Amino acid sequence: MTSSADKRRMRGFEPASGLVREPVRKAGESRGFTLVRLLTHWPEVVGAEIAAMTRPVKIGYGKSGLGATLTLLTTGPAAPLVQMQLERIRERVNACYGYNAISRLLITQTAPSGFAEGQASFGPAPSTPSPAPDPTIVKCAEAAVSAISDPDLRAALAMLGQNVLSRPARAPESTPSATDIQKG
Repeated sequence: MTSSADKRRMRGFEPASGLVREPVRKAGESRGFTLVRLLTHWPEVVGAEIAAMTRPVKIGYGKSGLGATLTLLTTGPAAPLVQMQLERIRERVNACYGYNAISRLLITQTAPSGFAEGQASFGPAPSTPSPAPDPTIVKCAEAAVSAISDPDLRAALAMLGQNVLSRPARAPESTPSATDIQKG
């Protein structure tokens, strides 16, 4: 008799999403989310504008069993904007479920900083500009690929060379420095 781990190994490579699907489903169901897609695809369900202001926290089912209550987390300043769009949010969430699963929406406000569950950064983190590469590294990388005739390939390889040469070395003998390449 083979176990599920043996069966998984016998099929070959699996997408990473398949490996985490079951733990995510269990975690979602513990919070009342029977459809994990609502959590994982929140911006697609309600739209990017609303998703930037809100996050689904919990789905609760009442004693009567007629419809569930979806609790949304938002910041204090965004709460009035979210309140005006509750019906639209409810319609979109129910479209995700395929039936009128959600009958009520509650808004929970949180401060911009606080406990881990109540932190309010819903959007992606701002990107930081990367520092300019060292001019000697740029010259070295361009010199190494100067014989390549295709301009797109030459530019891509030059960028790769810059990245390889500018990263910090883990061991002195593992990565050649710009001066080593110039000598060679």
